[in-house]
Amino acid sequence: MDTKRLADSGIIYCNSATACTESVADAAIWLILSTFRGFTESALAARSLDVDRYNYCHKTLPSRTHNPSGHTLGIIGLGKIGYRIAWKAHHAFNMKILYNDVVQMPVEVEKKVEAEYLPNLDDMLAAADCVVIAAPFSGKKVLNAEKMAKMKPGSRLVNIARGKLIDEEALVAALNSGHITAAGLDVHYDEPHVNPTLAQMENVELLTHIAGASVESHVGFERIGMENILSYFGTGKAINPVNLQWMGSSKY
Repeated sequence: MDTKRLADSGIIYCNSATACTESVADAAIWLILSTFRGFTESALAARSLDVDRYNYCHKTLPSRTHNPSGHTLGIIGLGKIGYRIAWKAHHAFNMKILYNDVVQMPVEVEKKVEAEYLPNLDDMLAAADCVVIAAPFSGKKVLNAEKMAKMKPGSRLVNIARGKLIDEEALVAALNSGHITAAGLDVHYDEPHVNPTLAQMENVELLTHIAGASVESHVGFERIGMENILSYFGTGKAINPVNLQWMGSSKY
């Protein structure tokens, strides 16, 4: 949505993204686990019904995979979803949390997940064992070939935000070279078309943009939508406006 254009016409734009926070964070944790533990390769081997493939995974995955505990998770965008991912990763898996964002979070927010703010994205990429993209799409890629080269050798990449935030061809090259060990993608650059090369990689977990899709999320979407309408007509103020900065009036 062109939220500025709506604001220029005096239209308040609201969204209900907060309703899917829990679902997206859960999916991110699954993708993080998959990249550390090789769950995708193991699942494909089991479903293949191929005994040799099954045995190969059974024997070799233990020497090729790791527990996430004690590793460093770097989060690009510590908004509501990014923060919830950090909370789960830190408290459930004892991961160290680094984050990069346009602004630093209040100290009391950082303390709850023992997060360290790194204003320079390259510094965070170089230190993280796994990078999660949880930032909104602003019209340009967050991770292109240059940025992926800054990532820690052997690290992992997870995207639960928007597919166009990643240069997929650069990701393929980084995976082929081993610079990036594994990836987990809920979103894709050309949805609903999945990159065919990524689709063939056993060290890549792919989902169908369903991280935020659950019964609870959709009930929340409807509830927040109705609450915004009722609030606006009852008080003149919306609950979840995202374009007030362009409205030019304090009455909203």
